[in-house]
Parts: sequence; structure tokens; C-alpha cells
Amino acid sequence: MAEDGGNAAELPASDPNPCPICLAPVTEESYLNQCFHKFCYSCILRWIKVVSSKHSRAPASVKCPLCKTENFSIIRSYSGGFFQQHSVNGNLDNSGFFTKSHKYRLQCYYTDEGGLFDKFNVLRYWKLQKYLQPNPWLISWLRREIQSLTQEEDVDIIVHHILGVVDSFRRNEQKHIKVAPQAKQEEFKIMVSEATRPFLTGRTDRFVNELELFLASSLTVDAFDRVYIQHLGWKIPEMMGESEVGEPVEHAPLVPYLYLFDEVSDGNE
Repeated sequence: MAEDGGNAAELPASDPNPCPICLAPVTEESYLNQCFHKFCYSCILRWIKVVSSKHSRAPASVKCPLCKTENFSIIRSYSGGFFQQHSVNGNLDNSGFFTKSHKYRLQCYYTDEGGLFDKFNVLRYWKLQKYLQPNPWLISWLRREIQSLTQEEDVDIIVHHILGVVDSFRRNEQKHIKVAPQAKQEEFKIMVSEATRPFLTGRTDRFVNELELFLASSLTVDAFDRVYIQHLGWKIPEMMGESEVGEPVEHAPLVPYLYLFDEVSDGNE
């Protein structure tokens, strides 16, 4: 199964340093006040909300997702001698919807999905035209996936937009015209990419791959998670079957260059 290549080449040559969180060109350039690492304003704000939701009290500082330096505010709209500074404490709201399941899915986007295309037999999915069958668990999977990537709770509009594209692709299948499975696969990926790129920007191509994996698996959301976690060698007790919890830990979920979730809390959770 050939994976999409050259995704990095799609980034504008004038911006070789995309936002580390959304992986797209930086919009509303913003900095953390101690380490001065650069992010999109909306990305770093959402990231702070999610990480801070682990605390029972709003923290006064937050660790940078790149270097773990403690920062107390976000600097934006910098233009020479003028800038706006927003305290970390003043930019938080309730992000209680963001569960361990959401965190696991977000971490998946910083790992290599290699081998899963064979495990879920993606090519067979297209050869047998299984894409013509509606998936009863798709809406639940999409909602969690989009919430994980955008770190926003209200994503119904985006979810139903993607569902509409998938349903349209399935309904418009011309059964009297023979088309190679690879051609249908490419058509599907292009349609979904165009629909989701305005919302997911730099994570669009990986999202399309993950959507394809989920559809090809024909599994429920929970079963898909268990197979995915086992394949990566992760041990997440809350998301595993009882028979698996007692096994020795082989690997913990790793994020290559972002400290997405600091496990240290205030002890009052």
C-alpha cells in the first residue's frame, strides 16, 4: 500500500517552519513569553486549554510543548515596540470533554502508522467495493477524531460535512462503469482531502489515511482502538480489555517532538 508522499512539499517554500501543533503555515504568529517558541495563536491557545484541563485549579503557567520551559503568557500581534500579552490563567475555559481517548488519538498523529494498512487489509476493502456499505460507527469515530485534532468540543458542522462527502461518494458509484480499485481509492482521498483541509490544514493527509484505516477495518470504535494500540505496542489500561491489562509494559505512547500532555498534575484530580 503506497502512502501519500511529499506532503511536506505542499507547504509554501517561504515558510519552512510550520506551526509545530497543526503542522501548517503559522497564522496569527504568537510566542510563549519565556522560551519564545512560535505557534499559531489559536493552536497554542487550544493546546493550553487542553493541557490545563488536567488541573482542578487554573494554573498560572504552562510548559512549552517543544522545550517544556514554564511560560506565563502568550505574546501576539508583535510589531516592533508593540505587542499584546495574554496571561495563561486568563485564557482558559472548560475542556472537560477531552478524555484519555482523545489524547490517545491525537498522539497517534505523531506516530508512524506503518503496517496498519496491511493489518486492516486496505487494498481488499477497495477491491471488494466494501466502500459501498455504510459504516454505522463512522459518525462516532469522526466526532472524536475531529475533536482530538481541533481540540474543540462543538465539531458537528465539520463532522456532518465530511459525512456528506463520504455518503455522496458512495451514492454516486456508477456500477456499470468498471474502475480500477486504486482509481476509486484516489478519488475518495481527493474528495475527503478537499473537504477537510480548511479545518485540519497540515494534518489533512494523515487524517484521510486514518479515515481509510477505520473504514477498511469494519470494526467498532472500541475494537479499532484496541487493535491500533496493540499494533503500536502501547499500554493504556483504560482502553484495553481485561485480559490485556496485566501484561508487562512494552512501550508507552510517545510523541516525537511535542510534549503534548504533561503527566504531572496538582494532585487533586
